Amino acid sequence: MLAQQRPTGDPAPMPDRDPVIDLVRFFCLALVVVAHTMMVSPVLHPDGTVTSENTLGDQHWFEPVVWVFQIMPLFFVAGGITGLQSWRRLRARGGNAFDFMQARLLRLIRPAAVLLAVMFVGLSAARLAGVDPQVIELLTSGAGMPLWFLAAYLAAQLNLPWLAALHTRAPWLTFAGLTALVVTVDCLRGVLPLLAYLNMLFLWCAVQQLGFIVADGPRLLPGRPAHLGIMVASNMLLGLIVLLGLYSGNMLVNLNPPNVTLLLLGISQAAALQLFRPVLSRIASVAGVRRMLGVAGRRSMTVYLWHLPLLAAMSGLLLLTDFPQPAGGSAAWWWGRPLVLLGVIALLLPVVALFGRLEERPTASGPSPSRPAAAVLLAAVAVFVPAVNAALTGLTPGLLGGGAACFALAVVLLGRIPVRLTTPPDGQGGSEPPLPRPPLSANVEP
Repeated sequence: MLAQQRPTGDPAPMPDRDPVIDLVRFFCLALVVVAHTMMVSPVLHPDGTVTSENTLGDQHWFEPVVWVFQIMPLFFVAGGITGLQSWRRLRARGGNAFDFMQARLLRLIRPAAVLLAVMFVGLSAARLAGVDPQVIELLTSGAGMPLWFLAAYLAAQLNLPWLAALHTRAPWLTFAGLTALVVTVDCLRGVLPLLAYLNMLFLWCAVQQLGFIVADGPRLLPGRPAHLGIMVASNMLLGLIVLLGLYSGNMLVNLNPPNVTLLLLGISQAAALQLFRPVLSRIASVAGVRRMLGVAGRRSMTVYLWHLPLLAAMSGLLLLTDFPQPAGGSAAWWWGRPLVLLGVIALLLPVVALFGRLEERPTASGPSPSRPAAAVLLAAVAVFVPAVNAALTGLTPGLLGGGAACFALAVVLLGRIPVRLTTPPDGQGGSEPPLPRPPLSANVEP
């Protein structure tokens, strides 16, 4: 797991997966799916209008709970750990930054392109069939949240090669510089509100940088007893700025656009990851858990992208029936949440079986050159234009169609990942397939 120093001073590539990160990602994804089933609550009013309420987010008791279970920073810490390892492996195989961008874009946008296309066709058909436009709007908004995360995660990952170079030269100075940018944007957001969205890049790159620090282990981190102190200190500072009224205590409010509270949470969660690593490692080493993580890891992006649209679709379609619709937050509503979760899982199973294979790394059947840098950059632009638009203004049926077209264009521009970038540098393996044998881990990436 830990990087060894090469004679040149660069850390050696780390070929082995980290089962702890598999476990952490699985926990985070499961928590997101469960939490969303408690948040989405469409309401059909007597006058025929339809609105969507965040029932869980509106509960006052939920604020301290979400402080603990706001795990979005942990996603980016894990992404930093695996991304740095993947980048070092790619460099050892002769790859460059554009190869890394090509691989990352393909891994994430192929499943997303299909989601947008299916939603656009399905909702267009529903509109032609006479479904109320408000219900269409409700269903469309279901894909908005996955897209903002995709845009933020891609932005951080596509900047990873040069941030990794800065990390190699001055890890703590790089992290301090990104933190300073986050704080500066927060200080200016009152004057220029739109400036706050710059932290979609600065903040998540800073949290990703925490993953770099964790990945390099003892070379940068203090001993395990200090991790508890880091957790306490970061949460005390977070509590102080909330008590002073500088930020909201609701971490859902602080999420979009993100602010420095999520960086403090990221520091606490990165420290917790290291503090509890021995326990997590023992759990992840159990044979049954390991098999489950292998299966789940191969389809994690599909589950993330599809669970909320399927939840919104199921909730919206139920409004068209005589099925009981208890008031959000009532006892009947809470008792119905397990059934909603089971319904979402039942809908996810065929979707994952049908579209999950798109997450497997696309490789050419023979030697092929890397894509030109201009093609990779143009593909990135084609992805970010609709994704950023959806994150800032919300998703619309028109944007669904445009986004699907842009994502499909990006896939065409990116082509397929060359085999030479997915096989060992020494050429061993003969006719063996370029992909690792199943089960693939969530953090085994090109």
